[in-house]
Amino acid sequence: MRNSSETILLGMPQLCLQGLSETWLLKQLGHQHWMMLASLAGQKAPSFIDGEGRPVYAAFCAISIQDGNFGSVRENDELIVRSRLRRVTQTQMLSRHRLLVDGRLIGQVEMVSVFVRRGQTGGNRSVSRFVVPGLPKPDPYRSQEDLPGQAAAVRAGRATQHLGFAFKKPSSNRIIAIDPVPSQDFNGAGFLYFSSFVSFVDRAEWLFARACAQTATTIRRDIFFAGNLDPGEALSVDLVAQRTSPADHNGSAMKTLSHHCRLVRAGDNEPLAEVFTIRRVD
Repeated sequence: MRNSSETILLGMPQLCLQGLSETWLLKQLGHQHWMMLASLAGQKAPSFIDGEGRPVYAAFCAISIQDGNFGSVRENDELIVRSRLRRVTQTQMLSRHRLLVDGRLIGQVEMVSVFVRRGQTGGNRSVSRFVVPGLPKPDPYRSQEDLPGQAAAVRAGRATQHLGFAFKKPSSNRIIAIDPVPSQDFNGAGFLYFSSFVSFVDRAEWLFARACAQTATTIRRDIFFAGNLDPGEALSVDLVAQRTSPADHNGSAMKTLSHHCRLVRAGDNEPLAEVFTIRRVD
């Protein structure tokens, strides 16, 4: 297990129009997760390779943002990120991050990753899991309700619903095509960056629910990843289902926008991710 704490002075790179930038946050926490993996393996800097000297990467298979209050964040606030990472299976690692500003909790993020390597043919469709030697023994997750357990159920096809949305609901007519740009949407390892998935979902929300999207901030977002793209490939985002809840007149409940989006690869319709989101609308 590894623990860390970091303080970040928030400025324009970390902010968006409605407060803390979710895409920046995910990139930052993804980097923190990667650095903690290196520390757990006794490395000063990340340098994971297989027996043939090929690079080994950490690929996220599930992410959960909870208790989000990103709209309360302002320029020059100090964000404290308290992180903990542990190994939960032979190939899976789980990190938890608590986000605080002025002593207030503004969100919690869980991230489940697996070690992967590309096959002999290269390309992002050839990746397979890899067991990195020299790591501590797994400290298993405690129940199927934990994020690793939920992700396992999704991969096995056992999950039937999530946050009130049916997993296997047919495609809707609210679909947008996305042609990812290598210089913007892919990372240095050549993978479609996991934070880009959130950006694509937000674009679908902006197109199909603009009245709410203009002031929306994330309370909860769960992402279950299933695949990736090679540069030059395209995808589509299907806003499968959507619902809104009005605010109470007495102020005890806020207005929310919730939706389920499905990302699939263009051409073969192979699934890339299922994304479930709850947003506060001011």
